[in-house]
Amino acid sequence: MPTHPKIVAFAGSAREGSHNVRLLALAVRAARAAGAEVTEVSMRDFPMPLYDAELEAKEGLPEPVRRFKALLEGSDGFLIASPEYNSSITPLLKNAIDWASRPEGKGPALTAFRGKAAALFAASPGSLGGLRGLVHLRAILGNIGVLVLADQVAIPSAHQAFAPDGALADIGAGKRVAALAEALVDLVRRLAARG
Repeated sequence: MPTHPKIVAFAGSAREGSHNVRLLALAVRAARAAGAEVTEVSMRDFPMPLYDAELEAKEGLPEPVRRFKALLEGSDGFLIASPEYNSSITPLLKNAIDWASRPEGKGPALTAFRGKAAALFAASPGSLGGLRGLVHLRAILGNIGVLVLADQVAIPSAHQAFAPDGALADIGAGKRVAALAEALVDLVRRLAARG
């Protein structure tokens, strides 16, 4: 059983000051405190073209895709914070998932996702906190072999939700974020123990 599960944390936003990046940082801190080895990723460091099957056929996976996919393949699970765009996930996040799901050469597809576990978070200025986007993200991940924890955390009124020190002003919400991150670490450990 791994004493330090490997988790990749990423948000579906590359915007500076993103509410979801701030929320993700709280989940990362809790997962590390629970004993996980967490790699925090900015999607800005992986500039991927829009998925294009012709580009893939001619050139293979672009270099940023290969780097991102390798991180996911080397992990046990994911912490994902997803903004909500028009009741769904961001094009940035969907594109990254689509590219990372592709096989390399004649290898199998979905090696970055099958058998991994994920915890989902969202923050939105709206009253639902990004819940509608998480519905789509959960469906996508589940269909490509990711075990998504049943619980999730959505933070409404995100523009007012954070204290100056970066914590959530609502202590109960902060505890839910930490509990979900800890639950992911525990689940990954239990899955590894089962072999």
